Amino acid sequence: MTTAGQAIRGYLQHLVVERGLAANTVESYRRDLRRYESVLAGRGKARLGDVTPADVAEFLAVLREGDAEHEALAVSSAARAVIAVRGLHAFAAAQGLAETDPARDVAPPAPPRRLPKAITLAEVERLLGASGPGPDDPSGDPRLLRDRALLEFLYATGARISEATGLDVDELRLDDDPVVRLAGKGGKQRVVPVGSYAVRALQSYLVRARPLLAAASRRVSVSPAVFLNARGGRLTRQGAWGVLRAAAERAGLDDVSPHTLRHSFATHMLDGGADIRVVQELLGHASVATTQIYTLITVERLREVYATSHPRALGLGIPAALVNTEPAAPPGHHVEVGHGSAATRSVRICPRGASSVAAAYASPRVGPWLTITTGTGTGTFAACRTYRKPDITVSEDPRTTSELARSTMA
Repeated sequence: MTTAGQAIRGYLQHLVVERGLAANTVESYRRDLRRYESVLAGRGKARLGDVTPADVAEFLAVLREGDAEHEALAVSSAARAVIAVRGLHAFAAAQGLAETDPARDVAPPAPPRRLPKAITLAEVERLLGASGPGPDDPSGDPRLLRDRALLEFLYATGARISEATGLDVDELRLDDDPVVRLAGKGGKQRVVPVGSYAVRALQSYLVRARPLLAAASRRVSVSPAVFLNARGGRLTRQGAWGVLRAAAERAGLDDVSPHTLRHSFATHMLDGGADIRVVQELLGHASVATTQIYTLITVERLREVYATSHPRALGLGIPAALVNTEPAAPPGHHVEVGHGSAATRSVRICPRGASSVAAAYASPRVGPWLTITTGTGTGTFAACRTYRKPDITVSEDPRTTSELARSTMA
């Protein structure tokens, strides 16, 4: 009968060779399963065939309560460990290493549903500005140029920090159609466009800073990594997290995590009207269900859609971004917005308020386009029209949202 240690080694090799899981994931599973093996040994269970469902349930209890050598784990960490144990026993049963699967009916604890923490567009601008000098600054320190390029890249592509630090130069293309090939979880690759701001920051870093950082390396061959540390080696995940944390402190932002820019990328894309399937592809999610959590935090977007489409929402006003300052503006300088059963009116665009439309227009970090959903009839959407920025006249208006609503619906 196969011992627990032998089964664990075989299972981990299976995860690497056949499943192609990321190295960090395999290492986490390795730690969890070594602890599981230790707990089983303490209960006198050296072989997987001797393990019972009660042993697996007891291991889960140990994870949540802690013991003399380990602190209690959070729900998410305990769930990962139980998933690793379930995978081990399922593998052992499938390979004939054990007759039964005692972990099949032991469910991992369900972590509380937490919404991703995204920051606003203005806060993104502050964070990026605090990370380092712009690409046109000739006096930039090489490490600060790298920091600016790294954070611009993370926000422009929605990449994970591990994907950015694992990126090699030959996977990045910065020509007329700039794209990057990212290797995500499980070795899955995807191609993601790179925005113009990130392109300029990357070009400045690659030309002016990366050669200086590479020169500090004592190795014969230069690292192929895009982002290098001060010693000329590949920047680590911890190093990249330090860059983000330092920039957040300088920008006066609290509660910033390694995934902050990735969450902000997804949230701002959805706020701007991007299709959730497109965002799923850009983020590299295997299931759209993972991406859908971002739709729960676009409250402002929901309010705008409700206020401009429901026939009995007229008293709530319209978004501050839709301002009827000059209804007689020439064609192409206004958009038509339906208000339920009310007559469709032509209103102008103003880059003010919480509207995602206004944010998309005002931000220099998005493409020169806007997609406006126009409504006609009773709360129905007729079409999505794309307008280029030069075709839309922008005007500031000092009035409040309620005043704008009354003047627009008058």
